[in-house]
Amino acid sequence: MVRQISTDVLHIVEPANDGYQLTLRLDFSKLPHNKESLKIITEVSSVQAVILSSQLKEMLQNVNSWDSSQGIYKPIKLIYHPKEPFYVIRQPQKIVAVFPMRFKDNSDVIIATSFFQELMDVVSLKKWAKVPPCNWSPIPPLELRGESFEDLSTNGGFVSFDISSHHVEGKRLDKTVWSLLNFYAYVKHHVKCTRGFIQRRMRRRLDNLVEVLAKSRVEDGQIKKVQGWRKMRKMVGSKSKMIIRRWGDLGKKIKRIRFRIKIHGFARFRRRWLIVPSFSSSTAYTKLQTNGNNN
Repeated sequence: MVRQISTDVLHIVEPANDGYQLTLRLDFSKLPHNKESLKIITEVSSVQAVILSSQLKEMLQNVNSWDSSQGIYKPIKLIYHPKEPFYVIRQPQKIVAVFPMRFKDNSDVIIATSFFQELMDVVSLKKWAKVPPCNWSPIPPLELRGESFEDLSTNGGFVSFDISSHHVEGKRLDKTVWSLLNFYAYVKHHVKCTRGFIQRRMRRRLDNLVEVLAKSRVEDGQIKKVQGWRKMRKMVGSKSKMIIRRWGDLGKKIKRIRFRIKIHGFARFRRRWLIVPSFSSSTAYTKLQTNGNNN
């Protein structure tokens, strides 16, 4: 597949670098300056997907080749997207694909968790009985014991799919491989669209509230212009008079009640203590009385 891309631009380096399955050398000086260059770049970028898909196809085609003498198979780690590995575990009569989910924002974690739970509920219906069973768990499955802590430290849990033989029959094999390789991209796309939908609804709701408040302010401004200061004074004066009148009526009622109640000895107490005494001025003169013999 690599040799069919372009023999002038692309060359395979043998042996490959340590830790890699394939090493390519690109000669950009021989890259054509037309639409053919875009085709070559696209095919080169899909090399990794082709290699992983070929490996995954080989594993899925041998789903029924379970050898009990070899014991438990170790998980196979596949990396299609950087820092987003997933594991393929061979079990009797099926292959389990486990995806550790990581998200940057807490809001994305909430949206993705609800999506995984809903996906489990939908897959459990009879209508979707032929699709691979889906499971979500906040903790890693037992088959991943012994893997690195960095790969198992997630905030979105672990999603697993059980792939059986009827999921890889005929043309279903390519669809299953494509779905597994692009599951991370599908989840991120769903989370991004859901978050955008929520933000649009919140923005629309906020705009409606702002519009209502703006209308109320405009109506209040129109009322003030029509009434003017004089009418506002009249309204305030009439309200104050009404309050005084009500308090005056209440005072009269209290006086009536007070006069109806008779307490023995209260009149004398009132004359002595409740009547304000009249003080004489310091400049007043007092009349002197004499015996009649004036000197």
